[in-house]
Amino acid sequence: MGSNIIGVGSYVPEKILTNADLEKMVDTSDEWIITRTGIKERRICPPEKATSDLGTEAARRAIEDAGIDSSQIDMIICATITADMIFPSTACIIQNNLGIENVPCFDLSAACSGFIYGLEVARNLVNGGRYNKILVVAAECMSRVTDYTDRSTCVLLGDGAAAAIISKTEDSTGILDTYLGASGKYGNLLYVPAGGSRMPATHETVEKRMHFMRMEGSALFRIAVNAMGESVKNILDRNGIKVQDISLVIPHQANIRIIQGVAKMIDVSMDRVFLNIEKYGNMSAASVGVALDEAVKTKKIKKGDLICMVSFGAGLTWAANLIRWGKNG
Repeated sequence: MGSNIIGVGSYVPEKILTNADLEKMVDTSDEWIITRTGIKERRICPPEKATSDLGTEAARRAIEDAGIDSSQIDMIICATITADMIFPSTACIIQNNLGIENVPCFDLSAACSGFIYGLEVARNLVNGGRYNKILVVAAECMSRVTDYTDRSTCVLLGDGAAAAIISKTEDSTGILDTYLGASGKYGNLLYVPAGGSRMPATHETVEKRMHFMRMEGSALFRIAVNAMGESVKNILDRNGIKVQDISLVIPHQANIRIIQGVAKMIDVSMDRVFLNIEKYGNMSAASVGVALDEAVKTKKIKKGDLICMVSFGAGLTWAANLIRWGKNG
């Protein structure tokens, strides 16, 4: 007995922030952004909405896709680094929005690797036999931690959410294996300085724009390519699978050059790599989940396909998994 993804869903806000819009805000150009990142536009959450609202809609779509009632869900995990508030958890807010009662809920913080981390936690809990159907949500409002005066970061980020329902399976499909990794010594390469217990909000932290993301892009680029590439190689090797057996690789949508570097490292052609970065940019934990949902909905994945998802994010964290897709299109 194993664990299968029986439903997926995603949601992105309606508002589109294009490269032309950013040209009016910072010293950049559409050509520069596309050449360096592969991004043409990204979605922005409206001011009256928050991360839980995006996650709730993605969850509703995953529940519908699974063909189940929300009352059948017996746990909610939310992967996010842009929670509605410090507490309570965004998972608890989503639970209330969905009208679900008396099930455990918690948030998981693994940045861009959060969706794969969340799937692995859910897989092990379902395999343990105590839980039957777990809702995993990855939702982010990255625009809320984006400094729109910093041209090196503001072009990258967007908002969105994805969700999946994990359930028991008795056949050979489902999540076959997951590789997780992290290295805290590189935490200073990608972080938000203020807003936590080490540096609570003050007039000074706000004035110094310390509640926005800071990134060392060149150093991260090299680490990201190596970490994602090695994650894929590791999980393939330990399962005796060749890269040629993979129908589709779904990487974190952070930067087209990183994705191309990973594809080269694992020796897979770009026509077997799913891309939607041009539409959404980097949605942190939501990126891989939204890409998975779109790949399913556009028939890039069919029942029986072997797919590999891989991600990398702040922490630093990285993750990869192997899934034998078990759901009909």
